[in-house]
Amino acid sequence: MPSFQPPHVLLLGPGPSPVPQRVLEALARPTIGHLDPRFVGMMEETKSFLRDAMQTSNPMTMPISAPGSAGMEAAFVNLVEPGDKVVVCQNGVFGGRMRENVVRIGAEPIMVNDAFGTPIDLEKVEAAMKANPGVKALAFVHAETSTGVESDARSLCRLATEHGALSIVDAVTSLGGIPVLADEWGADAIYSGSQKCLSAPPGLSPMTFSDRAVETQKARKTPVQSWFLDLGLLMGYWEGSGARAYHHTAPINMLYGLHEALLMLSEEGLEAAFARHRNNHLRFKRGLESIDLSLLVAEASRLPQMNAVVVPEGVSESAVRSRLLEEFSIEIGAGLGELAGKIWRIGLMGAGSTEANVDRVLEALAICLDRKPA
Repeated sequence: MPSFQPPHVLLLGPGPSPVPQRVLEALARPTIGHLDPRFVGMMEETKSFLRDAMQTSNPMTMPISAPGSAGMEAAFVNLVEPGDKVVVCQNGVFGGRMRENVVRIGAEPIMVNDAFGTPIDLEKVEAAMKANPGVKALAFVHAETSTGVESDARSLCRLATEHGALSIVDAVTSLGGIPVLADEWGADAIYSGSQKCLSAPPGLSPMTFSDRAVETQKARKTPVQSWFLDLGLLMGYWEGSGARAYHHTAPINMLYGLHEALLMLSEEGLEAAFARHRNNHLRFKRGLESIDLSLLVAEASRLPQMNAVVVPEGVSESAVRSRLLEEFSIEIGAGLGELAGKIWRIGLMGAGSTEANVDRVLEALAICLDRKPA
């Protein structure tokens, strides 16, 4: 059986995003030991890059050796115990996954539901917090990958603090594409993924925990549900400048890739990266309008990096996606949950957010839909 040779596909879906050649080359560098002092030095640089990207000084900032879903689980299993009450905001598929984590811990989810395609309603959240004194945490998705909606993370974290609760923030699709301001927001736990706006391969989950979250974790009455994701154990490997305690064999080459991706983000600058994502989104929006297509989300809460395009009446969304992949080597995503069959999810994330890619996908869509730009 021959070696697998993947095709060249332009990844413009909800993730993964295109991986730059620099990152691919970093992945191919020689593997060294995960306790090698030189590797430990690179770990420290990676932590520093992540603090910059998340705009935080939190010492407990590092990548979990697993994808963003494990980052989500790490946040919940470390901060939530059986019997705790957690307000969970759901305005898309990934809020539902937060709820599932709360249930599996044996805690009580208090749901605040908003329509898919709309941001989280702050008044509903405040009412839920007031009606449930003693809530342990408020959990929400900053950038809903399933809908392309941005919610007001600053105000949500403030509400959590005002009611004595921790805030757990899903920033999987936001980190590197729009501002993630951990310290300014007063966020307690933020998790993300390597494969979206950072443009590294999937498989790592950058995280940061506030001092308040760390103290909460240390004061637990019950053991952390997951041995692998127990931060008390993980930080024995990730923390400190001296000898590191063995916890697991880290994905060495994947960490090379993340380090390189974060270096590239640092070289570009956060503000420049945010402006690039915004400008390419606006170019895409104008192009959609020229072929009579529209976006699901209202402009005020629309993500620039994750575009939910409404499927026109009478068009098979799956047929268009298949043709884009087979004829044009472009991958876009389908709708999830109640939006299945109703939207295309077109990501302009990280290295995928370029004018050339915007023009290429617009031209291909126009051909598939037999529409000429106005």
